[in-house]
Amino acid sequence: MSGTFPRNPHRLQILLTMLDNTIKEQLKNIFSRLQSDITLRMLSRQDDIRSAEMFEFLQDVASTSPRLSAEASDADTDAPEFEIIKGGASTGVKFCGIPNGHEFSTLLLAVLNADGHGKNLPDAALTARIQALKGPIRLRTFVSLTCTNCPDVAQALNVIALLNPGVENTVTDGAVVPGLVKELDIKSVPAVYAGDTLVSVGRITLGDLLAKLEDTCGTSVSADDAAPTVREYDVTVLGGGPAGCAAAIYCARKGFTTAVVAGAVGGQVLETMDIGNLISVTSTTGPQLATNLKTHMAAYPIELFENRTVNSVSLTGREKELRCTGETFRSRALIIATGAGWRHLSVPGESEHVGHGVSFCTHCDGPYYAGTRVAVVGGGNSGIEAAIDLVNLCPHVDLFEFTDSLKADVVLQKKVATLTNVDIHLSSQVEEIVGDGTSVSGIKVKDLASGEVSVYPVSGVFVQIGQKPNSSLFQGQLAINKGGEIEVDRSCRTAVKGVYAAGDVTDIPYKQVVIAMGEGGKAALSAFLDFMRGELD
Repeated sequence: MSGTFPRNPHRLQILLTMLDNTIKEQLKNIFSRLQSDITLRMLSRQDDIRSAEMFEFLQDVASTSPRLSAEASDADTDAPEFEIIKGGASTGVKFCGIPNGHEFSTLLLAVLNADGHGKNLPDAALTARIQALKGPIRLRTFVSLTCTNCPDVAQALNVIALLNPGVENTVTDGAVVPGLVKELDIKSVPAVYAGDTLVSVGRITLGDLLAKLEDTCGTSVSADDAAPTVREYDVTVLGGGPAGCAAAIYCARKGFTTAVVAGAVGGQVLETMDIGNLISVTSTTGPQLATNLKTHMAAYPIELFENRTVNSVSLTGREKELRCTGETFRSRALIIATGAGWRHLSVPGESEHVGHGVSFCTHCDGPYYAGTRVAVVGGGNSGIEAAIDLVNLCPHVDLFEFTDSLKADVVLQKKVATLTNVDIHLSSQVEEIVGDGTSVSGIKVKDLASGEVSVYPVSGVFVQIGQKPNSSLFQGQLAINKGGEIEVDRSCRTAVKGVYAAGDVTDIPYKQVVIAMGEGGKAALSAFLDFMRGELD
C-alpha cells in the first residue's frame, strides 16, 4: 500500500452536505465582491464515475455567486481535473481531484486571486521576478488532503501561474492518481515537478520556490541587469517567527522605522499543529498563531517583506546589510531571529531517501505509509506525537531514542504507553537507513546496552530529533557555539555592536514559543537603549 491513501467513500457526500448546510452562505459572502466572470471547467472522460462527483462539487461551488459557473469538457485524462478560466482565458491554475480537506482553501484563494482581489499576492519585486520566468513551465504539485504544509506550497505555485502566462500548475491529490504516484515513487508531500524534473519536496516558501524555478527553468533577468533596490530602516528584523514578530512590534512601538525580512510569517511554528503551552491561550495551532502574529504586526507601521532569501550579509560598519536577489536592506540595528530547522540524523542512506522513505512530518506524509510498518526516531515531544499520529494508519510503529529514557512530557509518555502497536526502544543508535535509493526497506539500529546491531523492516522513517539553528549565514561574522547557536548576552546582544539575536537561533536554553517571544521583545528593547545612548551612531 506504499504510495497510496486511505479513502473514505462517504467523504465527498459529507463535503457536499457541508457546502449545502453550513459553508454555502459563507461562500456567498466570500465571493460577493467578485468582479470577473470565473468558470470552473472540468476536463474528464465521460465514462469516469468520478467525473459526476467532481461536477456536482463544482456546481455547488458555482451556485454561490452569479460570477461563477461550471462546465464540462470531454478529455482523455487519467483522473478528473478542472481549470480556472477567467473571462474565457485559462489562468494556468488546475486541480486534479476534488480539492477538499486542507486544499478547499486553496481553491477559494485561487478564485479570489484570479479575480485580482485575493491575498498573499507578492509585492512588485517578486512579481517582476515571477514574470521573468522563461516558459513554458508545466508544474504538477502533488498533495495529500491531510497535509498541513501542502496548501501553502500549492497556493504559492498557483500565484506564480496566475502572474506568468507561461506557467501552468496542477494541484494533484495523490489519491486519485495512484499509478503516477507509484511510478514517481512519491512518499513525501508537497512534491513539486516541472515536467519530469523534481523541483522541491516538503514545506518551502514562495521565494525559495521562485529561486528553484529560476535555476531549473531559467529567467530573462540577469543579476547584472539592474542595480538592487536599496531599502533603509532604523531596524531590520531577519525572521518572521515568534521572536522576530515580537521584536518588530516592540521596535515599532518605540518609533523605529522597522522592516521584517522573512521567508514566511510564523517560521517553524507553521509546522506545529498543537500548541497548548502559550500562556493565556489554552489551545491553538501553528498556522493560527502565524495568522495572529501577522495581524498584530499589521496594526503597526512595520514593512513586511515575505518570501525573501538572504544571500549574504555584511555586519561591519555603521549600517548592517542584508542582500537578497534584487534588493539590499540597510539599517543601523539588525535583529537576527532566523529560528531553527529540522535536524537530520546524518547517517548513511538518509539524504538519498528524503522524500522517498525518510520524512520529517507525519501530518503531511503519514497517509503514504498506511498499512506499512514505520519507524520514528526521537523520544522527545515531537517523536512521541509523531508515533501517536501514526498508530491509526500503520499496523506497527517502532520508536527509537538514543538515551536511556524518553524526554517527552509526562502526559505524552502516558498516552503512548497505552498504545499496543508502538514499541519503544531506548539506548538505541540509528546507524543506517537501508534502501535502494528510491524506497526504504529497513533501519539499522545499535543497542547501546548490549552492542547488538539489528535491522528493523520498515518502509518509512520519521526523523524527530530536534532542530538545528539557522545560523550558517553568520559563520565567521558572529560568535557561534559548537551547536550552531549564536552566542548572546543576557540582553540579546551579540559580540558585534548593533547586531542582536533572539529565539531558537541563539544559545538561550529552552526552545519554546513563549520564551522566543520574550527574547524578541528583549532584543528590541536592547536596541532601543543602545540608540538612546548614542552607541549606534
